[in-house]
Parts: sequence; C-alpha cells; structure tokens
Amino acid sequence: MTVPYQLHHKAKRQNQKQTLSSNLSVLHGLEFWIWNKEEHLIQAQASNGKCCFNHVCGLPTKDGKEYPLFEYERILYDYLLTNEGSFKDKHLWVKKATGLGVTEFMLRLMAWLCTSGEYEIPRRCQMCIVTGPNIDIAIKLIRRLKNIFELKLGLVFDNKETVLELNGCTIEAYPSNHIDSFRALENPKFILLDESDFFRNFEQEDVRFVTERYIGKSDPYIVMVSTPNAPNGLFDKIEREPESTCIYRRLKMNYNYGLGKIYTKEEIARAKKSPSFGREYDLQYPGLIGNTFHTADIERAIALGKKFKSINKYAQQSMGIDPGFGSSPFGIVVVQFSDGILQVLYADEFERPRYEDVINKIGELYQEFTNIKNIFVDAANPELISSLKRKVANERDKWNYVQEKMAYCKKNKVDINRYMKVVPIPFSTEGKNMLTHTKELLEFEEPILAINPKFEKLTTSLRTAISDDMGKLDKDATSYDNVLDAFRLSLQMFKLKEKERDTVLYATIE
Repeated sequence: MTVPYQLHHKAKRQNQKQTLSSNLSVLHGLEFWIWNKEEHLIQAQASNGKCCFNHVCGLPTKDGKEYPLFEYERILYDYLLTNEGSFKDKHLWVKKATGLGVTEFMLRLMAWLCTSGEYEIPRRCQMCIVTGPNIDIAIKLIRRLKNIFELKLGLVFDNKETVLELNGCTIEAYPSNHIDSFRALENPKFILLDESDFFRNFEQEDVRFVTERYIGKSDPYIVMVSTPNAPNGLFDKIEREPESTCIYRRLKMNYNYGLGKIYTKEEIARAKKSPSFGREYDLQYPGLIGNTFHTADIERAIALGKKFKSINKYAQQSMGIDPGFGSSPFGIVVVQFSDGILQVLYADEFERPRYEDVINKIGELYQEFTNIKNIFVDAANPELISSLKRKVANERDKWNYVQEKMAYCKKNKVDINRYMKVVPIPFSTEGKNMLTHTKELLEFEEPILAINPKFEKLTTSLRTAISDDMGKLDKDATSYDNVLDAFRLSLQMFKLKEKERDTVLYATIE
C-alpha cells in the first residue's frame, strides 16, 4: 500500500524535528563560554572539547581563522546577563567599531539561550533580528545562525530563508522597511537591532517604538548594535539622553578593544589612512563638517540667533517648503527680515506626514506668523502647490495658469513672487543658484543670518552639507537635506544688490 504524498512528507518533517532535537540535546546545560582560561582548559580536556557551547558548535571565524571569545566580549555578556535588579539590565546599546564581532557574538548568544536551558527562555517564544532595508541582509544573518549548527554538528534546517526554528523557539529576521509582522508578535524574548543607526530616519523611530512597546508585554532582551552613522540619528539621540531617563545600558567599543586580538597594529595603521576610519573604527559620527558652508559662518549665524527671539509682525516673512511624502521627509522653514537681519522663525522636517496634516500645518504657520508674503515650494509637486494656492493663499490654482506665469517671468527676467504668493521653484534649474545664494548670505561680511540653536536639524544640515564640483547638493551625504532645501527656498524673497558702493540685502516684496 502506498503512503499518500502529504502524509509521507509530514512524517519526514516529524523525523527531521526529532533528529534535530536529539542532536541539539548535546548543548543542553553547557555554559556559553568559560571565561577563566585555566578552568576552561581543564574542562576542555576533561570533556574532550565539549566544554561550552562555542567549542561544541565551533569557534567564530574570520578570514578562515578561528578566534576564541575575548575579554571585551565578556563585557557584553556581563552587561546583558549577569547584572540584576535594574530596569536597564536587559536593554543594551552598543556603539562599536567594525569587525569586532559584536553581531556574531549576539547571534551566538541568541542561539545559546534557545538551546542551553540555562535561562528561562520558554518554548514557542520568538526572537527577532531587525536589519537594514534589504531582505538580503536578513537572509544573510539567518544563514550565519544556521551555520553555527551546520558546520560542526551537521544539522540541517528546512525553514525559509529568514526564519530559524530552534528547539521550539522561532528566530526571524525582518528588514527595517517591512516590519508589519514584527509589530504583531505574541511573546518576543530577544530583539536584536543590527546596524540600526543605518536604518532610514523614519524607520529608526518606527522600529524603536515597536521594539520598546514589547517591554511591558513580554520583557525581552533588547540589543542595539551599530557603527555610528549620521549625527542626530538613532544612536546619537540615545547617546545624548540623560542617564536618569535612558532605558539602555550604553557601551562604546572602539578599535582599541580589538587591538592585538581581532586587529593587528598593521591593519589599524592601514585603516587610519582611510577617510572613513573615524566612523568605522573610532565611533565618530560622520559628516560633522561638510564641504559647502564654513563652520565659522554657521557658528556666527547661531550666535546671532541667540539674540533674536521675538516675532516682528510688521517684518517681511517668507516660507520655504520642500515636499516629501512616503519615504522622503517634509521640510518647512519660515524666515523674517527685520532691521537688516534675516531671522529663522521656524525650521523642521517631518517623516511620512499625511497630506491633510501638512496642509493644516502650513495653514497654521501662515496664520501664526501673520506677514508671510511668499510661500516658495519645490515645483516638482504641482498637486501641493495647487492645494496651497486654493486653501492657504486664496489665489488662482490652475496649473496651466501657473506655468504660463512662470514662463512669462523667466522670459522677462521678472521676480515671479511679485505675481503670486505660492511660488513654484524648480530645483532642476535653480538648485545650484539657491545653494550659492545661501552660501553668500552666510558668508556676508556683516552677520545678516540669525539661526537659533534650537533649530538643530537646520544647523546640522548646514554643518553636514556636501556638494559636488557642479554645485549640486549631495542629499545622501547631507543630514536633514529636506530642511536645508526648505531653507534655501525660504531665502528666495531676499536678494543682495550693489547700492551706493555697498552691497545691501533687501526684500523683493514690499
């Protein structure tokens, strides 16, 4: 009698699970690593090499060479597993140098927690790894987990590429741009956020929110691991949180931790010749100094901004808007021209806002500042421009009419803001000129730009602004590029001109 196909494969899977469970039993009760070298050697000899989880599964390797666990990895272990009594004990933030093996350590620790029985990790729980927005990275990390058991123990797993079923626990990796399933877990007990400072800005906030809400639900271990990325990103923000309110134990591990262990002096000497050494090995946030605006000019504008706090309701005011929906932030800046000084009144950017919320926000700012003469908007978003003309500025909103006016003003070299309040500005043709204009205002011989330091996103964008040889802003290399684009737009109402042997700043709308 033939066995039905479905029953045959069900029985085969059941046999595989029983074999897998039997082979994993050799790990039960083993320590993760024996940190005392003498004791470790004695137990290794007595047990014929079956002294700890890492020796039974095989030591971590790099470039084909096996490495023991180092003392700096004991710091990770102790921070996470041996401290007791503090709310922070299960929440670890690690800013680390590349190549230290911290991710590998955490993967092995997760696997050990599932198989050793040393800690109360229940069956049918979940462990999660959140990676950058690339499914290949998620697959790669799960493959590294499976390799821990396959290479020396000979175990084979038939789970899908982003999942490992291990001793009744499910370990799954999620790309940061697809975390819907991550939001709906029943009992996560370990969450690893790998290279989380490189998640996109809106993903950083979203992933952190979803992760931390499990604290009250299932009390998981939470580990954030990353080399540093941009200033004012996830890691920079957590690093600057007061110790009294931060929920993470914070650990910084630069290249010195691995010198003479995972790195040789010659390797570090070669690495120091690279411009990326500060970020990759010495925990520095890159982009603190861009190549577009001088630090001294930015600091001068900030110093002047500290002196100006009030709004002059009679002053000429201008708004710049860099629209962004979906994956791009939305930047808004408002400036006023009073007593020869351009003062920033408002500067911010928003992640993935709803369309109606943006329209309402712009309308609120338009009413709050009372004397906004022009709203300059990136011309690439005609729908938003038409909405603002209709709902905020109460002017003709037909796009054909707007295009005709734009063409007329360009042909006759007339400032278009004299003809309409909501003014489209095409970055394709005006982006370089706007960047140059912003630079001229910042560098003017007398300080004429005032930026209060509370507008941190704007000051960071100015400090990190990178432009190419053609004068085009490199948005990928510049932090908060949307608020910088909005700032450039907001300055379009104000011009420099020669007058009686002096260069003066004036508003094109009276």
